[in-house]
Amino acid sequence: MNNPNQPGVVLQINGPIVTLRLPGVRNGEQVRIGHLGLYGEIIALQGDEALAQIYESTEMIRPGEPVAGLGRPLSVELGPGLMGGIFDGVQRPLEKMFLEAGDQIPRGLSPEPLDRERLWNFQPSDLLEPNMPIIGGAKLGSVQETQSLLHLILVPPNIQGELIEIAPEGQYSLNETIARVRLANGHVEKLKLYHHWPVRRPRPYQGRDHGVEPLITGQRILDTFFPLLKGGKCAVPGPFGAGKTVVQHQVARWANADIVIYVGCGERGNELVDVLDSFPQLKDPYSGRPLMERTLLIANTSNMPVVAREASIYVGITIAEYYRDQGYDVVMLADSTSRWAEALREVSGRLGQMPVEEGYPAYLASRLAAFYERAGRVDTMDCGKGSVSLIGAVSPPGGDFSEPVTSHTKEIIETFWALSKELADARHYPAIDWVDSFSADVSTAAKWWHEAVNRNWERRRGEALAILARDSELSRIVNLVGPEALSSAQRWVLEGASLIKEAVLQQSALDPVDTFSSPQKQFLLLDLVLTIYDLGSELIELGVPVQELAGQTVMARLRRCKELYDSSQTEQLLAFQQEAIDSFKVIRAEYAQRLEAS
Repeated sequence: MNNPNQPGVVLQINGPIVTLRLPGVRNGEQVRIGHLGLYGEIIALQGDEALAQIYESTEMIRPGEPVAGLGRPLSVELGPGLMGGIFDGVQRPLEKMFLEAGDQIPRGLSPEPLDRERLWNFQPSDLLEPNMPIIGGAKLGSVQETQSLLHLILVPPNIQGELIEIAPEGQYSLNETIARVRLANGHVEKLKLYHHWPVRRPRPYQGRDHGVEPLITGQRILDTFFPLLKGGKCAVPGPFGAGKTVVQHQVARWANADIVIYVGCGERGNELVDVLDSFPQLKDPYSGRPLMERTLLIANTSNMPVVAREASIYVGITIAEYYRDQGYDVVMLADSTSRWAEALREVSGRLGQMPVEEGYPAYLASRLAAFYERAGRVDTMDCGKGSVSLIGAVSPPGGDFSEPVTSHTKEIIETFWALSKELADARHYPAIDWVDSFSADVSTAAKWWHEAVNRNWERRRGEALAILARDSELSRIVNLVGPEALSSAQRWVLEGASLIKEAVLQQSALDPVDTFSSPQKQFLLLDLVLTIYDLGSELIELGVPVQELAGQTVMARLRRCKELYDSSQTEQLLAFQQEAIDSFKVIRAEYAQRLEAS
């Protein structure tokens, strides 16, 4: 790219878009603008002029101020020290900036993302020897990043050559050389514990594989009814107040992934403050260690510069790919892609590009597809299998799922967790609509459930969804002519659907017992409800009144089972199931005696 020492000049300012003249600049290159040194990125070239989008407010920047090229595209630093960090949309460490400048962060402040002073205990790989060939993505060694995470040090993907030497085990800072590689052109490349990678360029891998294992979130309606595979693509659309953020928080807290990356992209500041306050206090349910030891947060609120919002999801997905390349299963949550699309719309409008649907640029669908396609389960270059599961929240105005961002996203993803304002208003949480939601990975997930939990999972899931579908049809009849128009069997369907909704689908994120439900507990609850429903259906055919069945004490206890027994109390759940079966057998015997007596 261009010589970073070549001078440039600002010509015109249009909000976050700056026209400049900088000899030799290339498209995509990072630049620093004005006396404040604001960071930006070249997005278009027009003759000897260039357009740059700036990641900070351009107020008080004037034409004639200097411009300098940095000689590289927008990149992130990848190395030890990322986990537990809180960064803004262009990977500036917010905690370090707070210590330097306080609550009001001045423009132009840009500390290094990773700590250059900290020493890491580097353990070189036993398989490496001098003079052996080495490729990008190969494992040089490891450092213990946190007590929960072993961080593998990889050769940068664009490096290939002959290993000259590798450092012995010891304490090293990020700036120290740990290996030297001779490239094909004879140049010797010094490798460190970290490297840079352009955020808009996907990291390479050997091959892509289909997911084989579901991502367990501990949320029954997600895991049991609409499973997402590790390496899958998922959207969570819903109107304001429907609970998108809570769903994503629950996934971040309880998912059985190795790494969690949460990107707050254009969301309200109070929601991100809740994340920043609560996550450091949480414990990892799988290791018992602090959750932040395997979590990274990127915060770019709605009042922060719109261009940094556009960059934030690329920063997040690039870091996710980096840990994927180490053989880890990573979950990235983007909240929300609608705010990111709005940033695209604002920038394209300032560029004078032709708008299409609802003012969005014509390339909205391709940008969404390119972003979601960076998810997946892959064969890494040297660390086995790794995956990135991508979950993007969508905020359609007024809950209209036909708007462009939602409709384009729906065509790309494999799992769709649609949130309903009506369910949220009825205090049914999580407010995921079982009619509009879908998963394309049920058959694959079923193989795991059959082996790990119970072979009847897929059948029981289908039976529950069939009851819920019949309930939707019968509810419309009840709304028109009243429940008296229904037969006893139909009214029992309504009662069965109510049981499924209350005893299985509803799950409080604030309940200390029910906030997480293991796969075993999920299946036992579903099987318990359907067993009672099946027994009740037989009694209804014999003529037992619906009111008598619905009024049984066991029915009320059934609705509270999820809160009475935690995930470790499967034996107690099985005992209650037998108790419920016995109680229905008693009803059957008593009714048979009454029939004989009459």
